[in-house]
Amino acid sequence: MNELLTKLSSYNLFNYLLPGVIFAILASETTPYQLIQKDIITGVFFYYFLGMVVSRFGSLAIGPLLKRSSFIKFADYKAFVDASKKDPKVEILSEVNNTYRTLCALFSLLLLLKLYAKIEARLPFLKEWDATLLMLSLFVMFLFAYRNQTSFVIKRIKANE
Repeated sequence: MNELLTKLSSYNLFNYLLPGVIFAILASETTPYQLIQKDIITGVFFYYFLGMVVSRFGSLAIGPLLKRSSFIKFADYKAFVDASKKDPKVEILSEVNNTYRTLCALFSLLLLLKLYAKIEARLPFLKEWDATLLMLSLFVMFLFAYRNQTSFVIKRIKANE
């Protein structure tokens, strides 16, 4: 287990594992859904996955929403790649930036989960659909994440041509 944890990059730690743990704790404290795992090995993988979900939500929903509202502006991707080659701190700053976006996503998802719990309490038939709705939502989210990642790889290749 220690070897696995030492192989996690700081990006994986701060954008997946930490947000997953925080989400599980806060969701378990503020909603009827208990996400805390008793087994540490299962917990590490589950929290990592939760963090991945939170991070992807940030990248697919929070980031574009803030960009569309002009709350944030991005540099041209080629300029980012060039700047990263000249100044290694750009990559670190980008990682920190992604951590903040992930934390925004975490609190947004906690609010949405709390809202869903209230709706579910009023519409008990939803409880039967929880797993199906969750799987469908995750499928759609990761489908779009895959598309975005493929686009990112293509942009990176073109920026290096």
